[in-house]
Amino acid sequence: RNDDRSCRQHVFYHTGFICIRECVHSLIFLPLSDPGRIWLDNVHCTGGEKSLAQCDSNGFGVSDCKHSEDVGVVCNQKRIPGFKFIRNQGFNVQVEDVRIRATYSHRKRIPITEGFLEVKDGGKWRQICSEEWTEMNTRVICGMYGFPGEKRFNARPYKLLAKRRKKNYWGFSVNCTGNEANLSDCKLGNDIDQKGNNTCGKGMPVVISCVPGRAFAPSVSVGFRKAYRVEQPLVRLRGGAMIGEGRVEVLKNGEWGTVCDDNWDLKAATVVCRELGFGSAKEALTGARLGQGIGPVHMNEVQCSGFEKSLTECHFNRESLGCSHEEDAAVRCNIPAMGFQNRLRLSGGRNPYEGRVQVLAERNGSLVWGTVCSDSWGTMEAMVVCRQLGLGFASHAFQETWYWEGDSSSDAVVMSGVRCSGTELTLDQCLHHGKHIDCPKGGGRFAAGVSCTQTAPDLVLNAQVVEQTTYLEDRPMYALQCAHEENCLSSSAYTADSTSYRRLLRFSSQIHNNGQSDFRPRAAHHSWVWHECHRHYHSMEVFTHYDLMSLNGTKVAEGHKASFCLEDSHCDEGIQKRYECANFGAQGITVGCWDTYRHDIDCQWIDITDVKPGDYIFRVVINPNYEVAESDFTNNVMTCSSRYDGQRIWTYNCRIGETIIS
Repeated sequence: RNDDRSCRQHVFYHTGFICIRECVHSLIFLPLSDPGRIWLDNVHCTGGEKSLAQCDSNGFGVSDCKHSEDVGVVCNQKRIPGFKFIRNQGFNVQVEDVRIRATYSHRKRIPITEGFLEVKDGGKWRQICSEEWTEMNTRVICGMYGFPGEKRFNARPYKLLAKRRKKNYWGFSVNCTGNEANLSDCKLGNDIDQKGNNTCGKGMPVVISCVPGRAFAPSVSVGFRKAYRVEQPLVRLRGGAMIGEGRVEVLKNGEWGTVCDDNWDLKAATVVCRELGFGSAKEALTGARLGQGIGPVHMNEVQCSGFEKSLTECHFNRESLGCSHEEDAAVRCNIPAMGFQNRLRLSGGRNPYEGRVQVLAERNGSLVWGTVCSDSWGTMEAMVVCRQLGLGFASHAFQETWYWEGDSSSDAVVMSGVRCSGTELTLDQCLHHGKHIDCPKGGGRFAAGVSCTQTAPDLVLNAQVVEQTTYLEDRPMYALQCAHEENCLSSSAYTADSTSYRRLLRFSSQIHNNGQSDFRPRAAHHSWVWHECHRHYHSMEVFTHYDLMSLNGTKVAEGHKASFCLEDSHCDEGIQKRYECANFGAQGITVGCWDTYRHDIDCQWIDITDVKPGDYIFRVVINPNYEVAESDFTNNVMTCSSRYDGQRIWTYNCRIGETIIS
């Protein structure tokens, strides 16, 4: 069972057995409804066969087994270690590993960007002769190690070092064109004659020198920082759980849009990765594998040579007829080995994805493990922890962790006052108190904790629905008592006469879940708050914020909406509704479904009774307090331009994103 289209095309069903070809994801072989015959018995493989049919067995159809003895497999998602090179003459050469071996002066630098290139063959590390080595080969190696490009280096110290060392050269050269995503995609070059100390007489061991991307570069000088001048990016990644992965989005005419996955391949994906300061692409993902985007599809049928500086330089079809966001392209990029996961750990959890957060910090001249103060600890901080550990998204942030007993010697608080924006690569990049710890509650049971997950929801408001349903209503105070109790009116309503009227800016909101998992309220059933007046439960006290602001961003009126009923109002074709509020049912929004709050229900408004005529910005923010983790919070904000003349209101130019429209 597999959702990837490219894989699904290679699954063939026959009576009695399943033949699987070229599937790269984890698979579980399930018995067919019609059991059929048992074709193979006593199967013995060496592991080198390309097909199960090549293994020794009793022969097809010769078996004394029953279907209670049917076998299955679960395939590992990690690639088989090593690199296989294809020789033009038709035979393969396999090496076990490849590394950049830094010299003593470079070994403490993170990341390691320069050193001798070595391959592991027959259990021994061997150098590669530089006689036929090219810059294109170096480009491929740098890309594999998470670096966007190569640079020149001072060869003299390496020549001196090579003369003093015993050399053990690999018996082949390598021939890369430069646009390969991996060394194993390159061809083997000529054989290297092994002549003892005279091997590679006209050359020396290959040295690799790479340029790190801006996010991974050590900021050692002003000149170095100037080399990485910040420019408006034309390409970005969204919705990825790990550093260097996400849905590809392109900026065109001031609007972000997605890329259709027709013809999407590793060359195009590698151009994106290098453009963003990563290495070459590990995967070119299709079928909205990292979530669906919004807005237009800007590019289709992209074709890159692999040497373009930007994806926008590649050839593509500007017509995206037939492309939907179900076909949004995504990438996973190689990133440098920064050792981020060595500075942080989770302790005491029931599984590797949860636990009390512990940080490696320097105290009294030595490195010690300690906890993080849970004051102000929330979803954004938990997101950074999970990303740093390579565990995906945060599902929960915990301010009490007494139920996770860890190592008592590590209970002391070594980090406090942590506040993250969510974009940091590591927890120590967030704002915090430094060495001046301030944590009145202390560590131990009040230490910060997280639980992580590989997938997350992604809520997006339908801006067009808001724009099309906005209108004004004058409503008497006596008809607004329940809304008044839930603080859905402006402050002047508290002193208003019951016969007076309030002017309400009403609109509908349609909230889609474009992510990879269902959106569920953090609070469990038993902790939902009952509101007697409206006769319903609130699973989230603040689900959305509604604001009317002046053109300089000052709030002039505001409202909020509690999630009294998170449910699947409608779903895309083929998706079953899972959440319904009737009879105190489970609340949530299924992936591929949307929840509609109609304009005619209580609190679905902004009270603008006290607002003067003029031009304003109308803003809606979903999940404003980040109560529930999402794969992308930047698309939770919608802004519109509004003009109010005292009697009527016009709402136009509604957009999703962080930028406030003026």
